[in-house]
Amino acid sequence: MAIERTFSIVKPDAVKKHGIGKVIARIEEGGLKVVAGRYLRLTTEQAKAFYAVHKERPFFNDLVAFMTSGPVFVSVLEGENAVRRYREVLGATDPAKADAGTVRKDFGTDVEKNAAHGSDAPETAAQEIAFFFRGTDLA
Repeated sequence: MAIERTFSIVKPDAVKKHGIGKVIARIEEGGLKVVAGRYLRLTTEQAKAFYAVHKERPFFNDLVAFMTSGPVFVSVLEGENAVRRYREVLGATDPAKADAGTVRKDFGTDVEKNAAHGSDAPETAAQEIAFFFRGTDLA
């Protein structure tokens, strides 16, 4: 098994519900370790750049508005098969379809306000980590 790193954002809806610690607990219970983390508020420019892959989609402007509506907690997670493992901890993108006990089922509201983001592949994780963290920020 390969030790990987992946990226996480606890989104404004979960932060507002005081969910950062609860999400981190789920991450750790899932066998992953937080190796870097930071609380911040995304600017419109940062949100547009981070979610640029979705810029042609009809939900892009709503996504940017949501992600800039309050603070977020960004972190780097590490563990065996971290990308896959964290996506299991998160659950389905739509909280209504997520399994019981997953982050999105317990903290998400709908497909747009679904509590947390996780990288979908190791390559994406590397890009997303580099967007928010320098190598010296990582434990």
